Amino acid sequence: MRTFVDQVYIPDLLAIAGFYKDWGSRGEGLGNFLTYGDFPTAGKGMEDPSSYLVPGGAILNRDLTTIHEVDMNDPSQIQEFVSHSWYDYNGGKDQGLHPYDGETNLNYTGPKPPYQHLDVDQSYSWLKSPRWKGHSMEVGPLARVLMLYATGNEQAKELVNLTLNTLDVPVTALFSTLGRTAARGLETKIFADNMQGWYDDLITNIKAGDTRTFNEVLWEPSTWPTQARGVGFMEAPRGALAHWIVIEDEKINNYQCVVPSTWNAGPRDPNGQPGAYEAALQDNHTLHDPEQPVEILRTIHSFDPCIACAVHLTDPDGEEITTVKVR
Repeated sequence: MRTFVDQVYIPDLLAIAGFYKDWGSRGEGLGNFLTYGDFPTAGKGMEDPSSYLVPGGAILNRDLTTIHEVDMNDPSQIQEFVSHSWYDYNGGKDQGLHPYDGETNLNYTGPKPPYQHLDVDQSYSWLKSPRWKGHSMEVGPLARVLMLYATGNEQAKELVNLTLNTLDVPVTALFSTLGRTAARGLETKIFADNMQGWYDDLITNIKAGDTRTFNEVLWEPSTWPTQARGVGFMEAPRGALAHWIVIEDEKINNYQCVVPSTWNAGPRDPNGQPGAYEAALQDNHTLHDPEQPVEILRTIHSFDPCIACAVHLTDPDGEEITTVKVR
C-alpha cells in the first residue's frame, strides 16, 4: 500500500490537480471543520485523547490558530435540528436535541411522488441537521488534515506545504473543492506510513504473548449496569461518526447516531444555515454547460457522498436534465 501511495496515488494527484488549480477558489462553503479524533497510541486506548494521531476539536471561520474543544456528552455542544427535515420533535420542530435526548418521529410532509421539485423553505430532507454549538460543520478528510496541520503534525505540515508549492496555489486553496480532494490523498499517505508502526506494535505484542482481541472486563451481562448512557466515536473515512445510547432498566431506551453524511449533507437549520454540501455549492460555481452540470458533481464528489452515491438534479422547471447509465 505504501508503494502504491508513494509511487502512484500522490504523484497522480499532484499531476492532475495542476490542471484544475482554479478549483482552489471554489466549493469551500462553511469554513468550519470538526473532528472527533482517532488512532490512539498503542496501549493508551480511546480514553486518552492526548494520544490520538488525529486530534479531536473544532476549527471555526478558517482560523487554524484556535482549536476548540469538542465534548460529545455536553448537551449544549452537539444538537440535531429537524426544522427542514421530515421528522417531528415533541417540543416542536425548531428546538435542538442532544443525541442522548434525540427523537426520530417520521413525518413526511413533502409532495407526493412523482413531483417536480422540493420546497426548501419547508421540510425537504430525510436527514437531520446536526450542529456544534450552533455552527454547521464539515467533517471528513479535509477536516482531519486541517486539524493535523493546525496542531503542528510535522508530516502533515510537510505534505500540505509540498502540495501548495507544487501546485503554486495559496494556503487559502486548502479551503476548497481542490483542497478537499487533495486532503483525501494526503491523509492516505499519513495513515499508510503510520500503519507500519501499528503493524510492528501488533506483532511485538503477539510475540510477547498478548493475543487479546477485546476487553473482557465488561463482557459478561452480569456486570452490565441497569442504567447508563454512553457514546462511542471514531473518525470514519467520510468523517466524524458517533453513536449515543441510553440504557434504563437493563434495556436500550434510546439510541441515536450522527454519521458523517448527516453532518455534511444535512439540510438547513432554523437559522437558515445550510449544511456543508449546500454551502459548498453556493461558493463560486459557474456552470459552463447547464445541460451537463459537472461542476456541481465535482464539488459533491469531493465529499465522497454516501446517500445512494448520487446527486439528483432538476432544472428550474423541474424537468430532467440528463440520464447517465452505468454498466
